[in-house]
Order: sequence, then C-alpha cells, then structure tokens
Amino acid sequence: MRFFLCAAVALLSSAALVSPADAQAKKDTKAAPGGSEIRYFTAIDGLMDGQADVVLKETRQGKTVTAAVLDVCYPVDKSSDRKDRFVATLSVNGQTLSGTTQSLGEKQPVTVKLLRKPTGDSFEFRGQISVGQAVTEVTSTDNSDLSEKEFQENQTTDDGITESPKDFTEVSPESIGVRVKLDAALDFLKGLKGQDLEVLLSSLSVSCDAMRAGHQTIHINIDPERSAALVAKAKSSPGVIAAGWTGGIVEMDRTIRFAAADWRDGDKLSRDKLAAAISGVLARTLAAKASASAWETSTGKLKVTLKRPSQIFPALGLTETIEVIAMVSPDKPGASDRLMLWIGSPAISTADETSGPRLNLAEESSLDEEGELKDDNGSVDALAKEFKGQRWDGDKNAWK
Repeated sequence: MRFFLCAAVALLSSAALVSPADAQAKKDTKAAPGGSEIRYFTAIDGLMDGQADVVLKETRQGKTVTAAVLDVCYPVDKSSDRKDRFVATLSVNGQTLSGTTQSLGEKQPVTVKLLRKPTGDSFEFRGQISVGQAVTEVTSTDNSDLSEKEFQENQTTDDGITESPKDFTEVSPESIGVRVKLDAALDFLKGLKGQDLEVLLSSLSVSCDAMRAGHQTIHINIDPERSAALVAKAKSSPGVIAAGWTGGIVEMDRTIRFAAADWRDGDKLSRDKLAAAISGVLARTLAAKASASAWETSTGKLKVTLKRPSQIFPALGLTETIEVIAMVSPDKPGASDRLMLWIGSPAISTADETSGPRLNLAEESSLDEEGELKDDNGSVDALAKEFKGQRWDGDKNAWK
C-alpha cells in the first residue's frame, strides 16, 4: 500500500455509486431533498499514485454542503490489476469532511479527513486519507464540479452484448458476452471449467466500473455451432443479467455468404469438404501448396497452412510458410439455409527447410510490417466464386 504516497490526477472511468454500502446514496442521487442540489467531483490529486478512480458526491443547500459520500476505487498494489474500493459517508462540519469506513475487498480500515475550500470557480481539498497503515497527504487544487445531469451523461457504458441479433453482420458468431453479478461470477466461471471454449483473460479483471455497477462481463470464444446453446445456458445461470453475442474476429469485408445445402452433413458442417475447398482456393491464389488444415474444437476456427519457395534469395532455397485462419458459421442465430465464411489475412514466415546444414533466420519483430501479407491475390473474391457466394457491400450495409 506504499503507492498511496505520490500525488497525481485520479480520473473517473464511469459509473454511479451503486454498491450495497451506498444504496441510500444512489437513492439520493435520483432525488435530492427539496431545495437541495447534487454535485460531483471526479478528480482529486494525491490518491494512490494517481491510479485511483474517485467520485465525491455532495448534497448542497445553496453553497452549503449538507452531506457527502466519497467513493474511491484503486489497485490493491502497483503490480496488480486487482482492485479494492471504499465508500465513505462523510460528516460535514463547516469546511471539514470526515468519516471512517472499511474497504470492500481487503477489509482495510479507512479514515478520511478533508478540508474543502472554494477558490473562485473551483475548489481545493487538503487533508489525509488512510487505508490500513498507509497514509495519503492530500493537496488538490483547481477542482471543478459537475451537475447531476453532466455526471449522469458520463455514466453510459456498453459491453456490446446483443442478446438476439437478427444476423451476424454486427456481431461475431464465435464471440459471446455474459453479464453476471459480481457475487455470482466465481461460480459461473467454475461452471465453465472443462468445457470446450475459451475465456478471455482480460475479462476476468474486475474494473472500477464493474465494482460500482455490481456486475462484470465475461467474454467467451466458442465454436459458432455451439454458441446459441451456450447463450441459452448462460441466461439460465444464477446471477446472470444478460448473455448474447458481441464483436469478435469477423470482418465483413473479408466475409462471404453462400447456400448451406452442399456444405452440410445433416445438421453438421461438412468440415473436411469445407477445409479441402478453402485450402484449394488459397493454394491457387497464393501460388502455394497446402500442407495442413485443422479445425480448433474450442472456437471452430480453421487453420490452413501452405508452403511455397521464398523469393527473397532464391538460390538459398528458403521456404515461406503461410498460415490463414478461417471461420464458417450460420449467417444468423438459429436455423438458416445460408452459411458465412470469414477468411483472415495471410501471415507469412520464412525458414530454411533444406536438407543438411540450415541457415537460422530471425523473424522481424513487427508482425504488422513483416508477418502479414499486404496482398492476398484476390483470395476473398476467389472464395466467393468457388462457393457461389455474396460479398458484403459496406456502403449499403447489405449483401451484394
């Protein structure tokens, strides 16, 4: 907790004061007593090495403060993404705001004593805030406050979940979002153990927004053929507020749509047939020989590997290995007579695969500059022709 000792600007991420510890404060936010006004400060210097997310809510009668709540969210230490938070209801004695509470996560004792002083059109705060054994000396000048309307306008957040998309043109068929209450998140995640899917690591971190809102969004990648079942199961899980599809890897300018009839075996995809057709087209357009293809069982992605002679130094006989990721899915949730094929940009690496002693080559560090082909030789158009499919018209937002 030594990180308390430096001063920097603390910024509000977004979200209102909405934990059990400040439920009454939330009610006050919606409707202040007659003749009073709610104002907010969302930046105070000198807290947690500048990493704190701060909201100070004041109830005023004219220029006189009659009540105040300080909400501070901060990392438990410098090296961790894990957050703790305290919400202190402060007593008002003239210009002094003071109070005690306990942090919600680590259960550390918290003491707040601040001297609040108007300075023209802004405000100054001085004093101390202690959490456990760590004490922060607060010296914060030139602070501006926000009205209730201004504060609420900054609270809009969107985790991108679409529970019932009409198709997969705005959301990605493999990408699932589950909004779950914080106290139910652990059991929900434990329920995913052993399942054939991927949980995005970044979605496990509980942000300050999530702590204030009381819920977090878990992002999951899964085979599109099983995505609807996962969404339905998630919706019935305890503590889940919403579940649906979100943005993922699919880019519409690299996607085609085609009739499903020739590419299904009953209600399942004819994966071997699809892989052979996709590999064949890529081999022609990239002037390479297909060497392998494999479907990922967890996400439903197809990885196609191709090889061709490198033209960098032909006499050395170097080999280029090209990897292309693809995904095939229905064009919308539920039953459909059409499929979508998304094809990723080819990635290339070069190695000496000749017999005998080999030349060790180091790939450049920048994948964007060296590892990705700038021109895929019309692979998407060639796939559209092979599958008798449609390309996406970005100008009209429709299949053409």
